[in-house]
Amino acid sequence: MFRFIPNVLLKQLYNRNSLHNTPDGFTFSLKNRLADARFTGLTRIRVDGKDYPSTAFRLELEGNAALEVSQISVANPLEFPLRRRVNAYARAEPLAPGQHTLELTLQTQPFGTLVITVTDELQQSLPATPDTGTSTGIPRDLVDDTSPGIIRQRQEYIQQFTQTTPTHLTNYGFNPAVVQGNCEQFVGVAQVPIGLAGPLRINGEHAQGEFLIPLATTEGTLVASYNRGIKLLNQCGGVTCTVVDEGMQRAPVFVMPDARAARNLAHWIANHEAELRAEAEGTSRFAKLIYITPYQAGRMLFLRFGYTTGDAAGQNMVSKATLAACNYLLQQVENVEHFYLESNLATDKKPSFINTLHTRGKRVTAEVVIPKDLLLRELQVDPEQLDRHARIGNLGAFMAGANNNGLHSVNGLAALFIATGQDVACLAESSAAITTSELLPNGDLYGCVTLPSLIVGTVGGGTGLPTQRECLTMMGCYGDGNVHKFAEIVAGVVTAGELSLAAAISSLDWVSSHEMTRNQ
Repeated sequence: MFRFIPNVLLKQLYNRNSLHNTPDGFTFSLKNRLADARFTGLTRIRVDGKDYPSTAFRLELEGNAALEVSQISVANPLEFPLRRRVNAYARAEPLAPGQHTLELTLQTQPFGTLVITVTDELQQSLPATPDTGTSTGIPRDLVDDTSPGIIRQRQEYIQQFTQTTPTHLTNYGFNPAVVQGNCEQFVGVAQVPIGLAGPLRINGEHAQGEFLIPLATTEGTLVASYNRGIKLLNQCGGVTCTVVDEGMQRAPVFVMPDARAARNLAHWIANHEAELRAEAEGTSRFAKLIYITPYQAGRMLFLRFGYTTGDAAGQNMVSKATLAACNYLLQQVENVEHFYLESNLATDKKPSFINTLHTRGKRVTAEVVIPKDLLLRELQVDPEQLDRHARIGNLGAFMAGANNNGLHSVNGLAALFIATGQDVACLAESSAAITTSELLPNGDLYGCVTLPSLIVGTVGGGTGLPTQRECLTMMGCYGDGNVHKFAEIVAGVVTAGELSLAAAISSLDWVSSHEMTRNQ
């Protein structure tokens, strides 16, 4: 798969600011940002033009025992997994303060021989070594960082450092080993109250029937408000939800010598999309590359790789897939001066117009027709008031430059995200909501909410943590094959919240309802 690694990527293997002196020499580290690999030898080490014998070095996969370089071979390789770090320790004279140029020649599988040349500045703080371990700061165990012993050490460290004695923070009811991959340096849990709303009737293509809705929140009246909207939706026969589109993006950028070279690279990509797709999809059973869209600015070529990602939200999945495709491109194309895997054009965890138009995550729409007499009886507001307020709200949102014209989509989204283990930072994109309403000829009100960039998953991330898994299971949404079902439910919940708050504002009941709840 890999014939060679371009220099623009090779330098990324070196872990900058890792150069330190140790009691018997110096150390630096490499971090794998490419793909799973193995070291089979270290044949040359040169620092500032001075050669060091390979026998002076030990290599340590972080958390494992260090090996003498002489112990490493094709028959006995040192594993170098993706996203893991290998520390190199030299027995030698310490390095002088300042910058140093390192030249490393490494034997690897499957990359072959790698020659890395970098400049790094000697750091003054003493690092951890295989012999001393971590000597200062928050306690860590490089082998098992969720064992009872190391967690207890961190909890004691909190007490010593802060002169406090947390009890609720450290009181949890699950095996902390399950948080590996979700949280580093684990000490406890944030216990957020979860209220129950519903059941909400969803008339979807994937979610059909009534669903209880767990909402994790500390905001008084939120659950009550959503319950009020749900009641009205149910009296209308439920809310009709439709998943319209889906996609997850990564947006690398290539800096070329000039604009013409950038344009030619865009042409090359268009002619080799099949090969790039094969490289990308070879990294995952679930990532499917749908498009590569070029955007050129001067000599920089920005690309948006768009994927479907199965039932996972998929940000990490598409990063790995896109890196594989870009590795292939860099092996085939000359004159790339700089390459970055993300250029901000994917607008990961940021609101943007491009994702409002082109979809990030799931684009899902929820619709309902509300009879006039029902609005008057249940919410003390008529359709004309709601429609007028919606049109005024459109103007206010335009004047403010808001990312949506709704009222509070992020309220229900945040409560659902926390309860079900979604990435809460994705609320920045997911909160975008396009709301519309129409007065029908018979006086009823048509209401619609479209979430154009709803980023949710039913596998991966935090969805498998104990509480979050239970909340997804409660809705029949945990695991494979359920992400579209969950997206429809989420859109229905957002619609209930928009309807409830719009009615409260239009009927002048907004403030009094909050005060009444707080005084209970």
